[in-house]
Amino acid sequence: MEEDQQTILDLVKELVNRLLSQNPQSPKPPISNTNPNSPDFQNSLRYAIRILSSRLTPSIAPDAAAISESIKRGLATQGKSSQALTFSELYNKFASKTGSGSINNKWAVLYLLKIISEDKKIAQNAPNPSPLLSNLGLNELDLSSESRVSHNFKRGEKDYDNGVLFVSKDPENLRKIAFREFVNLIKEENEVSEEVLVRDVLYACQGIDGKYVKFDANVDGYVLLDSIKVPRGTRVMVRKLCELGWLFRKVKGYISESMDRFTAEDVGTVGQAFCAALQNELLDYYKLLAVLEAQAMNPIPLVSETASSGNYLSLRRLLVWFAEPIVKMRLMAVLVDKCRVLRGGAMAGAIHLHAQHGDPLVNEFMRSLLRCVCSPLFEMVRSWVLEGQLEDIFAEFFVVGQPVKAEALWREGYRLHAGMLPSFISQPLAQRILRTGKSINFLRVCCDDRGWADATTEAAAAAGTTTRRGSLGYGETDALETLVVEAAKRIDKHLLDVMYTRYKFKEHCLAIKRYLLLGQGDFVQYLMDIVGQELSEPANTISSFQLAGLLESAIRSSNAQYDDRDILDRLRVKMMPHGTGDRGWDVFSLEYDARVPLDTVFTESVMARYLRIFNFLWKLRRVEHALIGAWKTMKPNCITSHSFTKLQHAVKLHLLSTLRRCQVLWNQMNHFVTNLQYYIMFEVLEVSWSNFSNEMEVARDLDDLLAAHDKYLHSIVEKSLLGERSQSLYKSLFVLFDLILRFRSHADRLYEGIYELQTR
Repeated sequence: MEEDQQTILDLVKELVNRLLSQNPQSPKPPISNTNPNSPDFQNSLRYAIRILSSRLTPSIAPDAAAISESIKRGLATQGKSSQALTFSELYNKFASKTGSGSINNKWAVLYLLKIISEDKKIAQNAPNPSPLLSNLGLNELDLSSESRVSHNFKRGEKDYDNGVLFVSKDPENLRKIAFREFVNLIKEENEVSEEVLVRDVLYACQGIDGKYVKFDANVDGYVLLDSIKVPRGTRVMVRKLCELGWLFRKVKGYISESMDRFTAEDVGTVGQAFCAALQNELLDYYKLLAVLEAQAMNPIPLVSETASSGNYLSLRRLLVWFAEPIVKMRLMAVLVDKCRVLRGGAMAGAIHLHAQHGDPLVNEFMRSLLRCVCSPLFEMVRSWVLEGQLEDIFAEFFVVGQPVKAEALWREGYRLHAGMLPSFISQPLAQRILRTGKSINFLRVCCDDRGWADATTEAAAAAGTTTRRGSLGYGETDALETLVVEAAKRIDKHLLDVMYTRYKFKEHCLAIKRYLLLGQGDFVQYLMDIVGQELSEPANTISSFQLAGLLESAIRSSNAQYDDRDILDRLRVKMMPHGTGDRGWDVFSLEYDARVPLDTVFTESVMARYLRIFNFLWKLRRVEHALIGAWKTMKPNCITSHSFTKLQHAVKLHLLSTLRRCQVLWNQMNHFVTNLQYYIMFEVLEVSWSNFSNEMEVARDLDDLLAAHDKYLHSIVEKSLLGERSQSLYKSLFVLFDLILRFRSHADRLYEGIYELQTR
């Protein structure tokens, strides 16, 4: 290590010795300077070692062209244009030299020399300046204003007068001469003046090719022609400024394409509003360009002590002017790319996501844009929740309607389109919006009601808004939710009042329970008595008109006659499809005509489930009726044992044993049927009805009412052993029912024979 350090020290001494011996300011340098023991040599050696061991860290980006430009301008400003030209030639040779023996890090060499030059200014005031600084030939690179002030200090007659520092003026107009030479230097390095470049940049920012700045499809941007001789820094600055033109071209192109497709369904009103919002922002941009065009007409002054910030335009000033517009234009370009394949609520939601930004400038810009973009969407919401009108020509709204029959309007007429639901409207709010407009249409179409208009007016007044167009906009989601909540509350209440009062929904539900679910006992018993003979015939021989007459007789002969006539008129006989061997008992049923709007609740599928329950209950009642009929012939007081005195003893015992077994079997069958019927009629039907009545009282809207009725019907089906899980048990029950009916048939024949025997 010691040998390496000694070698490095010897090399540094040799370098210092050569530099001191090559002083360009004296043809014969003093011998004392090159003497290793002289003070000048020792000072220069210490300075060189300090530089090499200082580990200089630059505070600027490494750019050799920029630092050479700075050195040239500094020399030209001091009136040393010839030295600036010399430096420029030397730098060009230095920069162009490549290959073996060349320096790779050229910027570092220039930076080192510049630092040493600035260090010389400090050393000039030192008592013993190092000869190394003067011998480096860098004393001419006094670039900063401090060196010029120091120069003027020496030109003054005295530096201080009573503590006040005097700086003399430039009597020889050296600065003016330097600026003239600087202008000549700039003209030599630039084929195009800065005014022309500024004008071309302004053209490019309007999407127009200039004389020297043109759009290059290969690089997808505006560039300065390669054939034009300008400094690299200027070329980079032009490219940076022309980014705004590239962004403008993208936004303007999207607007033009959309205008050509306005009549097509893939643009829509939200897309039109988006284009209008972009066009409004471009109007402000055009105003800025007009101001800049006016300023570009003024010449660019030289950088001198008399120059002020007048109304001229340079490339650097354009960077400042374009700082805010380029932020907005970038946002618009991003939105254009994002929304190119979107429309309607999906487009509004995508733009809304970009508004969630912490920068106040971006946030305010996006909110202003969204107020315009979302206006058609909010108008659709207002029209839907207050008027029930679906003004959606281009399928942009998150509520979708389809033509259906009146009875399917509530369940199938309208639905939510999740893809068109913007992110600033929550799912619960969207569901409430859907139900509110659906309720208005249900009242209008199915209930022939107009009372909803007063309800919506009251809702708008309660929410603090109006029913007119444009009363809602982006950023007023809370006001929108308040309006929807108030409208939904009033319209739902009005709808339930119409269903309960005008259309007597509860009374019709009770009528279905009493007649289709056989809750009206005297009516069912009388009907069973008078239709039994008819239903025992083959199904294809039975007249529906005759059965309808028997039904009317059963109504008039029971307490059913006191029911509302509208309810009784809806009760009808229905003969189900039947085959060749079917009897009337197998195909007879009752049906209830649920008209509009009740058919929204009592749909075809619901009535089919009611029919299935009726068939089960009718079969159970038929079995009960058969057992009662059998008992009338089997009761002990109808048959006396003395009738069998002439029979043989063995035959008599066998006959009495058979009769006894028939009575025991009848008791078991009757016990089973009675308990099953009690369970169905009380534990199932009455309990389910009680729960349904309670839920009807607390229902807030038609959806709650439908849910309560579906729950009621599901409870009856499952508890009556008609559900999917009870299929095996259900089949076993029907096998038992058939056995009981066969028992009735056999018992009838047995006792007919006994009666005939008694008669003989």
